[in-house]
Amino acid sequence: MTSTQNKPVRVLFVCLGNICRSPTAQAVFEYKVRAAGLEGAIEIDSAGTSAYHIGEQPDRRAQLTARRRGIDMSGQRSRQVSRIDCERFDYILAMDSDNLYDLRRLCSPEQSHKLARFLDFAPQAGIRDVPDPYYGGSSGFENVFDLIEMAADGLLADIVQTRLNGS
Repeated sequence: MTSTQNKPVRVLFVCLGNICRSPTAQAVFEYKVRAAGLEGAIEIDSAGTSAYHIGEQPDRRAQLTARRRGIDMSGQRSRQVSRIDCERFDYILAMDSDNLYDLRRLCSPEQSHKLARFLDFAPQAGIRDVPDPYYGGSSGFENVFDLIEMAADGLLADIVQTRLNGS
């Protein structure tokens, strides 16, 4: 399956520090996009609303959880979201309400249609915010990974149906 567009669909995942949730979402979504054979049709990145961890690798617990599930995210480095991202990306997906609020303040009103909570693509999860596992134990990272996998499946289905199939 290939994109009917010349330019790829661009997806940005955003959390606070870009070391736990959003890099996990990026890695999981990249994995699912590759498995679907859509690498050229969808571009994926992640960023944080804060500058706390710029240049750092994802949290070691997030990397360990991903590795146990066959996903390598060691090549990622944290960066801060910018106004240019609001222009460049088609989907800008916040991990929680606080980060969505920050994105609404950063992006122009004309770009607000690009903004959503990532878990909007997983209504079956029963929650709207991906919890921040940073101050918890390894079970929090497992839970976050499960939620992200659900939302990634929903997001990929949405992109294929609404953007790539021309529907």
